[in-house]
Amino acid sequence: MKELYIKHIAAQLQVKTWQVENCATMLEDGDTIPFISRYRKEKTGGMDDATVAEVKHWVDVFDEMETRKATILKVIDEAGALTDELRSKIEGTVSSTELEDLYLPWKPKRRTRATVAKSLGLEPLADALMSARISNPEAAAKPFVKEGVPTVEDALAGARDIIAERVSECIPVRENQRASFRQRRIIAKATKAASDDPEAAKYRSYFNWSMPIARVPAHNLLAVLRAADQGFLSIDLDTDSEKCSAKVFYDYCKAAGFPSAGCKAQVQEAVSDSFDRLLQPSISGEVIREAKAKADVESIAVFGDNLRQLLLGAPVGQKVTLALDPGFRNGCKLAVLSERGDLLCHTIIYPHPPQNEKVKALTTVQDLVDRYHVQAIAVGNGTASRESVEFLKMIDLPSDCRIWTVSEDGASIYSASEAAREEFPNEDVTVRGAVSIGRRLQDPLSELVKIDPKNLGIGQYQHDVDQALLREKLDNTVEACVNAVGVNLNTASPWLLRYVAGIGPSLARAIVDYRSERGGFRSRAELLKVPRLGPKAYQQCAGFLRVKGAANPLDDSAVHPESYFVVDHMAADLGVSVKELVGNAELCSKIDPTRYVGGEVGLPTVNDILRELAKPGLDPREAASEFSFADDVRSISDLKPGMELPGIVTNITAFGAFVDIGLHENGLIHSSQMRRKVHLHEQVRVTVLDVDLERGRIALRLI
Repeated sequence: MKELYIKHIAAQLQVKTWQVENCATMLEDGDTIPFISRYRKEKTGGMDDATVAEVKHWVDVFDEMETRKATILKVIDEAGALTDELRSKIEGTVSSTELEDLYLPWKPKRRTRATVAKSLGLEPLADALMSARISNPEAAAKPFVKEGVPTVEDALAGARDIIAERVSECIPVRENQRASFRQRRIIAKATKAASDDPEAAKYRSYFNWSMPIARVPAHNLLAVLRAADQGFLSIDLDTDSEKCSAKVFYDYCKAAGFPSAGCKAQVQEAVSDSFDRLLQPSISGEVIREAKAKADVESIAVFGDNLRQLLLGAPVGQKVTLALDPGFRNGCKLAVLSERGDLLCHTIIYPHPPQNEKVKALTTVQDLVDRYHVQAIAVGNGTASRESVEFLKMIDLPSDCRIWTVSEDGASIYSASEAAREEFPNEDVTVRGAVSIGRRLQDPLSELVKIDPKNLGIGQYQHDVDQALLREKLDNTVEACVNAVGVNLNTASPWLLRYVAGIGPSLARAIVDYRSERGGFRSRAELLKVPRLGPKAYQQCAGFLRVKGAANPLDDSAVHPESYFVVDHMAADLGVSVKELVGNAELCSKIDPTRYVGGEVGLPTVNDILRELAKPGLDPREAASEFSFADDVRSISDLKPGMELPGIVTNITAFGAFVDIGLHENGLIHSSQMRRKVHLHEQVRVTVLDVDLERGRIALRLI
């Protein structure tokens, strides 16, 4: 990668150039983000996965820019206009906006007023009007009157069109106008469609709205742009045409050489036309798109943070689980899952209105609990959730069996997905949905990776932001979470395995097929026998895969196989076996890490090895904890300002957090009412500030 790009990335991320250079080189060599951040800390200076992902993003951006530069240079060269100075400017820029400005005069155009004027031979007249030698523009225009240019005024109009286009392509002018427009207010006004369509009501706070575009919060800007796309709002920047065109005139004349006094009026008219017809629409659009790009980045970051918290949610672990997908008229779907998530049985009960078969339902659930020795119960948080939890409390449960409420977001998407059809080809969608709810309790990460993150009920304006950037962020987040936790090689689904560093969908399927044929893996090294899984893929994935009960205990740890020799050396120095050393924190504390630094092994790697040896395979996720809603709150009408309630954070946005307090409607803790940062699915206590019964809105404050 070119040095100018490396320096720019380093400045953007506030890291050293050598860190970026090493990271970029490893990425170009095919190393993955998790592998680089976990096992190459010496080369990156300890960059975490998010920073390595940022480097990768910029590497991809500048790779595309290099391709674009090559195209631009070719076009300008073929036009015979490529000078050494222009080539240097193009090759030396790191800004796509600057690059496109440099290209603008030679960029192929559709038929414009200026191109028509040029085809009529009026370009010399435009040059003359900008010179300091012409005192009478009408006299200068007379020689250009001919077929197609019937009058002097037609000749001057064509020359002004050419000047107008030149003004709009002048780099100093465009830069100055951008700087000016970025300080302007964005204005939104309701359209006629807004008064005719009830769907527009949700945007009514923007019907006569303005704010400096540099200060518009991301969620406000995205809402305004969505309303504009739907035809409910018209938007613009409050540019002062007269003042701006005067400034453009000065800037352009300064760049091009002042015209004579006699030609000043002609050039001023051309500049005014250029601003109104070309510059204002172009620069306004650019500045709004620029603001949206920033809003996209902010919103996508929020989405990524929420997804990380959701995927790293607390698991209850390997317990026989009874999953209940609640409902009234259509009943409650039950599914019993083994410790490993296998479906043992399923049925439907009708404990709620209109059927009210409570006794029969109690008998059915009690039988399932007793017969399968159920250790945990998962209840979906949809319709009839609270009623179902209360019903289950009537069951004689084992002392260690707990009832948990689980988010249903995306369960219906999973139940109709390819993954669900492959796992349960003979079951209908209702059974698959119940299974998904139960598995989310056992291990949220393993189950949620099967669902597109955009269907998990988190984030803000996810359909309005840059979809390619969103997909990149979400894929990186899922990959980071999966590799941070580690994956059991002998039990992981192909949908989980595909997110392990270096594997992907095809190798994930090959691993599962190999495992099915041979009854499981006995070591990490056996991965090399999987068809098409070569040394490079093995290097990337091995450290993140766990083999329970392997002959070498390091195969069930985060120690990479390339570092096994270091552990062998440590154990030999202590006079113990590797098996005796793994998991023995006291022995690990006696090891001097500096003794094992050398060659490709640096101090960060040795310290990571020691931490892993002390607590091998430690799950970074917290343990699950119980929760219950307030018993005396059944509907929004039960709420009164000042009430204190327990709740669960269901979504986090830039403007606050939504909290489930056990009602159909979630409450909102506005950012101004949050004394600290909260996390997705965190159990919180809140105070009710205000209740809007008409709109079903609940305002809360975090206690």
